[in-house]
Amino acid sequence: MKGFKEGLGDAAKRVIIMEQTYEVTDPTIDSQIVKLKNSGANVFFNVTIPKFAAQAIKKAFEIGWKPTHFLNNVSASVGATLVPAGLEASQGLISTQYLKDSTDPQWKNDKGYKDWAAFMQKYYPGGDLADAGNVYGYSVAQTVVQVLKQCGNDLSRENVLRQAASLKNFELPMALPGVKVNTGPNDFYPIEQEQLIKFDGKEWVRFGDLYDAARLK
Repeated sequence: MKGFKEGLGDAAKRVIIMEQTYEVTDPTIDSQIVKLKNSGANVFFNVTIPKFAAQAIKKAFEIGWKPTHFLNNVSASVGATLVPAGLEASQGLISTQYLKDSTDPQWKNDKGYKDWAAFMQKYYPGGDLADAGNVYGYSVAQTVVQVLKQCGNDLSRENVLRQAASLKNFELPMALPGVKVNTGPNDFYPIEQEQLIKFDGKEWVRFGDLYDAARLK
């Protein structure tokens, strides 16, 4: 939310007409969605974890609220969020992506996808192949392996930190084409590239260019 407001700059005070919060212990966020609809807002920036993102999408659909709906990447999983919310209710959602969507048929013959699917079958056969969290966890683990390889025989805390901040153009098998992991002594953001995506009722469809934060600095 902080970054969103900083991005809007001075316009934030003018264009943000209402904010609603929730606690992870709340049973639902239905009342918050109703309030947002009643505010007259025609754009909804949905910053929630999957459980509440699904509730927000479903409730907005049920009460007929149809804003331009931006969903944070954390909750853009088809299996964890959109299926529980309802695919029809999820149609038109806009989000971002930096990893391959495991539900997208275009990756079925991709080596990175095949290796991931084989890994899931061997080590996590009960895991949901439609849950983007499983792709994320796999990719994080591969990044840790790369850091440890760079450490060599020196596994001291200092060297692990040094190598974690020395990743150069590391390509993850399940990352979108063009997305690379780069870090530096003063740059601790491994992923700084994302692609805009829109849900068509069946799958996420990428559009526009790959955004690279490094080029915007």
